[in-house]
Amino acid sequence: MRRSAEHGFTPVRRSAEHGFTLVELMIVITVIGLASAVAVLAMPDPRGRLVDEGARFATRVRAAHDAAVISGRSVSVWVDPSGYGFDERRGGQWIAIAEKPLRVSQWGEGTQALVAERTRVTFDSTGMADRALVVPLRRERTRVQVTVGVNAGARVDG
Repeated sequence: MRRSAEHGFTPVRRSAEHGFTLVELMIVITVIGLASAVAVLAMPDPRGRLVDEGARFATRVRAAHDAAVISGRSVSVWVDPSGYGFDERRGGQWIAIAEKPLRVSQWGEGTQALVAERTRVTFDSTGMADRALVVPLRRERTRVQVTVGVNAGARVDG
């Protein structure tokens, strides 16, 4: 209440300008929701790009080729739907390679190699592969293909 010079006290009236209307609040909430959706869609996939995973695999295949030439032993790469690994031929047996770049690796989360069963390519001591291999990779709607040539070239397409 305010004191007026003539009457004593007068009631204070609150105008509509001191608060927000329901429509204004709904607009603000909608704008915040749209901005949040844009931010989420713009964030990169925490698993990385599928083409990068294919490139990492191709690089390791080239390293296996180099290991075969340097060691003078046959080295193979095997691929199955859940991962891949590298073996070397010792004493008539395939023995898994334990060194870091050629250890057994699982495909990243959500990634799958579209091969029916375990498939193997062997590099001899001269670096030649016994056959070519195409490894299609899929993660959700994205697909890439890693091609291993008989001359140890490995490339990613897609």
